[in-house]
Amino acid sequence: MSLDVNIIKRLPGFELRVDFKADNDILGFLGASGSGKSMTLRCIAGIETPDSGKIVLNGRVLFDSENKINVRIRERKVGFLFQNYALFPNMTVEQNIAFGLIKSISKVEKEHKIKKKIVDLQLTGMEKRYPYQLSGGQQQRVALARALVVDPEILLLDEPFSALDEHLRNSMIIQLMEDLRSFKGTSVFVTHNMEEAYQICNNIIIIEGGCIDARGHKDAIFNNPPTLYSAKLTGCKNISKARKIGPNIIEAIDWGCKITFNYELEDDITYLGIRAHYLELSGDDKVTNTFNCWVVFTSEALFRIKVYLKFTRPIVDEKDYHVMWDISKEEWDLVKQNPFPLKIRINTEKVIQIK
Repeated sequence: MSLDVNIIKRLPGFELRVDFKADNDILGFLGASGSGKSMTLRCIAGIETPDSGKIVLNGRVLFDSENKINVRIRERKVGFLFQNYALFPNMTVEQNIAFGLIKSISKVEKEHKIKKKIVDLQLTGMEKRYPYQLSGGQQQRVALARALVVDPEILLLDEPFSALDEHLRNSMIIQLMEDLRSFKGTSVFVTHNMEEAYQICNNIIIIEGGCIDARGHKDAIFNNPPTLYSAKLTGCKNISKARKIGPNIIEAIDWGCKITFNYELEDDITYLGIRAHYLELSGDDKVTNTFNCWVVFTSEALFRIKVYLKFTRPIVDEKDYHVMWDISKEEWDLVKQNPFPLKIRINTEKVIQIK
């Protein structure tokens, strides 16, 4: 199973320009609202028509501007799970599932396909219910059943958890991953939530302003984001402009400190980053890359504390900090017993280098 997309779609004030391939796996599209994620899905599905380019699914050309090919939506063999599920309120569960089936199939075959999806997605007993009589999880399974009943070669999922609260989202992510195990085709999962992308997808494309900013395996993208945008989008809170001042020394300009690595660095590093939970408390300021830090202020969440630190004094106001340290409340209760300034170590194995 494979998907090959190379398209351009122009809208007023916006241009989508994407070129990527996907295989028999779940490919994640991660980006902010308005970045072009959903528009990419709509072009693959045939809901929107690109201005130019080509879309090929399993060797079958769905769109080719040069050869004037544009296969109709129902003939593309695409399953689409919309953001709000888009169930018809005046239709029952079985009627909603049946909606995508072509009219030419026999009544017996139609009933067989619907019944199978109802069983597969644990909807037995709900066939005559309407959407308002279903929970959020049940509505999602109906929408997924409707997407799968057409025997699609590709499944497109457009932010299916965006409207859910945290508890329901977690349980439904697990349910969706379980439901997708039996699907043998390609899936493209669109989200603006980095945790969803990491949990569901193996390979991720980061999109910004209609263009692909970064792509790769999720571990490479999150552990070593290649661009400033991808570092920020994947949750790196501590980023500084950087300048190489020695074979293995980088000056973190915004932090006002110099960081020493145990290997020779490349010359074109422009930013350094370190995730907030990777900062370390050191007992000895003679340890390399250990800095005196003063607490500017703290911000308390339910189970964790965000500690805003500055490498130098004086402190002007709460905006005058260099890095943020994210630790558990239990850790902070112990840390704050230490004399100030705190001795904070930057572990170079955890430092993100951005060119």
